[in-house]
Amino acid sequence: MDTILKISGITKQFPGVKALDNVSFDVERGEVHAVVGENGAGKSTLMKILGGLYPADFGEITINGKKTAIRGVLDSLKSGISVIYQEFNLVPMLTVAENIFLTRLPGKSGVVNRKKLNEKCSELMHELKLDINPSAMVSELSVSEMQMVEIAKAVSFDSAIVIMDEPTAALTERETDRLFEVMGRLKKQGVSIIYISHRMEEVFANCDT
Repeated sequence: MDTILKISGITKQFPGVKALDNVSFDVERGEVHAVVGENGAGKSTLMKILGGLYPADFGEITINGKKTAIRGVLDSLKSGISVIYQEFNLVPMLTVAENIFLTRLPGKSGVVNRKKLNEKCSELMHELKLDINPSAMVSELSVSEMQMVEIAKAVSFDSAIVIMDEPTAALTERETDRLFEVMGRLKKQGVSIIYISHRMEEVFANCDT
């Protein structure tokens, strides 16, 4: 097996609460790995540690066989990890393309090359087989489309590990099926997905581990 992520003994204490106590597991390349547990079990805390929002008190994170210190969101992205939280991290009054490439807008002297920006976004949408207009305002999108924009943004960073926190919570059955189709395509590309859900039927139908 090709282990891309190894979590060893991760512990996190908040005042009066031990949120994580010696958590360890491995994630293989190109697998969908479920993380399940009741409310308050520490799932989101662990993902925020991987995403660089919280520091771990103890433990090690190893990516591609290399011990990795994640001290912030930028460290997480540079390590190949993207997190899609339940609360979308999108700017409603910007376009789809602007949201995806917000920190990497093409252009010179502060002037955005919108043609190049939309071309890059179109290529990404084509790769993911998504029918979303790069010029559309995010405020005009459905919840499902916003979720797909978040996934496209994660892929645009060439992330090897994508974490999805309760991604179907606000989706219809049809939108959920669409999400699983995109997940299947990412898996075929060798992307590993950590999938957090309370819905056991989804876990057993779509997760490998």
